[in-house]
Amino acid sequence: MLEIVLAFLAGLLIGSFLNVCIFRLPRDLSVVRPRSFCPHCEKPVAWYDNIPLVSYAVLGGRCRHCKERISIRYPLVELATGAAFAICMAAFGPSLPALKFSVFSAILITLIASDLEERILPDEFTLGGLAAGLLLAAFVPPGRAELARMILPASLGPRWLSVGEAVLGAAFSSGSIWLVGWIYQKLRHREGLGFGDVKMIAMIGAFLGLQWALLTLIVASLFGAVGGLIYIFVTGKDVSTYELPFGSFLGMAALAVAMFGEVVVVWYSRMGS
Repeated sequence: MLEIVLAFLAGLLIGSFLNVCIFRLPRDLSVVRPRSFCPHCEKPVAWYDNIPLVSYAVLGGRCRHCKERISIRYPLVELATGAAFAICMAAFGPSLPALKFSVFSAILITLIASDLEERILPDEFTLGGLAAGLLLAAFVPPGRAELARMILPASLGPRWLSVGEAVLGAAFSSGSIWLVGWIYQKLRHREGLGFGDVKMIAMIGAFLGLQWALLTLIVASLFGAVGGLIYIFVTGKDVSTYELPFGSFLGMAALAVAMFGEVVVVWYSRMGS
């Protein structure tokens, strides 16, 4: 239990740093210097105003100096990262698979938030994540993983991959989405998918392998379709005006597939039998 609590606290701290990356990388700012500052008045944030979750709650989500509201994204990213790290520790204990899934989750959470807020998928996380996925594949042997087995009874994790499987997953999945984007552009004469999406699915393929990366694409498309319908319903505008943050849907789908993909496949196979 102590290990899970420590993992959650570590996730909160990592999530706080991810927030720095989400804000600064699209603006070509250093993630190291200067220290944290208010995005509105640019006054430095004191250490006691920068405690994950706690400071946001104490300050009511506002800057101590200018009283401007701070984005809810900050505590959400911290909480999501803390929860992901805790789930990973509950599933695997202190191990390399725990490290691998924690890194994967942190990358996905960053890309989801960055694409929603800035419509940018930073290379530092797509290409850096691709390298991390290939590197970790060399140290985590293939085998079934029970992701979050302490929370859900079924086997939820994808198969941990060898380097060869990771390379195949990265190459084929990114090639597939690039081809879809190229065909869309030829037919509609406008860009459908950015190259950031291609790099992101390559990263997902490196971590999850080909089978689960392709399932991620399917689930992300479903999420995107639902998002488009909600946009039409809420705004009353034509869907052609909707700039689809597909990277965010990819990230959400990858998290869902990593946790529940195997359960869904088993359920679907039973439905067909």
